[in-house]
Amino acid sequence: MIFSSDNWAGAHPAIAESLMAHTGGYASSYGTSDLDRKVEKKFAEIFEREVAVFFVGTGTAANSLALATANRAGGVVFCHREAHAIADECGAPEFFSHGARLKPVDGPRGKMEVARLEAEIRRFPLDNVQGGQPTAVSLTQATESGTIYSLAEIEAIAAVSKAHKLPLHMDGARFANALVSLDATPAEMTWKRGVDLVSFGGTKNGCWCAEALVLFDLSKAHEMHFLRKRSAQLFSKSRFVSAQFDAYFAGDLWLNLARHANAMAARLAEGITASKTSRLAWQTDANEVFAILKKDVAVSLRQQGAMFYDWPVPHDLDGTLAPDEGLHRLVTSFATKADDVGRFLSAC
Repeated sequence: MIFSSDNWAGAHPAIAESLMAHTGGYASSYGTSDLDRKVEKKFAEIFEREVAVFFVGTGTAANSLALATANRAGGVVFCHREAHAIADECGAPEFFSHGARLKPVDGPRGKMEVARLEAEIRRFPLDNVQGGQPTAVSLTQATESGTIYSLAEIEAIAAVSKAHKLPLHMDGARFANALVSLDATPAEMTWKRGVDLVSFGGTKNGCWCAEALVLFDLSKAHEMHFLRKRSAQLFSKSRFVSAQFDAYFAGDLWLNLARHANAMAARLAEGITASKTSRLAWQTDANEVFAILKKDVAVSLRQQGAMFYDWPVPHDLDGTLAPDEGLHRLVTSFATKADDVGRFLSAC
């Protein structure tokens, strides 16, 4: 009953097999091999346009480089106060962007409210040199609260970004989970809504170590080559990242893995909703379930082998839990079994 994180799940067999298949022989390095070019073309195909793709090893690197390419002197980046970039990156976006500040924007369930985003940006007028200057907006899809921005919500945030001439970045560590939940295409969820660059995650969805930064503005590609190298993210044997993505995209494996993870989360959420002792903190949109459990129930579940994280109570939920309750995050993955979900629900 492992619900700690989708990072705990291993690699899907098809992805492991693809890695093994490319271990022999020779291939040109630093992203120039035939396999690298093949996967770059696949990214262009799924996004329905020419894109610049930069393979990196972690989501932290993808997010940090995305914000680095947008930064300028005194830069301020706007994101939700609970976004991974601001809460869980150990200052990496600020470090790699050479000092960009991350300005929190409020909104319930992990999503920025458009009016609050507009208000926060206006706190930094361009003629106020003491305050700094806005440089980018970053949204997380799916959010750190497991919720999903609708296509209309993405478009509304993009409209604010464009009105202030700011690039819009999407942190897509769980990109596939959000995509299948919306039943949208990658193009529909990104550039057709006004997104300029995407941190495209594969590691949480069955890959071993495969992340990519996808740029829709090709004029930014030249600079990104240097930013990636300087940040020690240019892999010499890049074919081993490409080998993962090659299998990931084949036969829509990436979408099927995300559908399974989401389905397991939906089953968990349904069971918790029906429980007499536990309840959902809010609606489950993708593969993260946030549950309010009695403290003794949480202890009992862990004694029976369940693994999950305690979760800090977000600002908009503060004061709603009883003294004997706690907020917990349960994350499903491609490897989650229905039997484990059933065992967990029978004990809560």
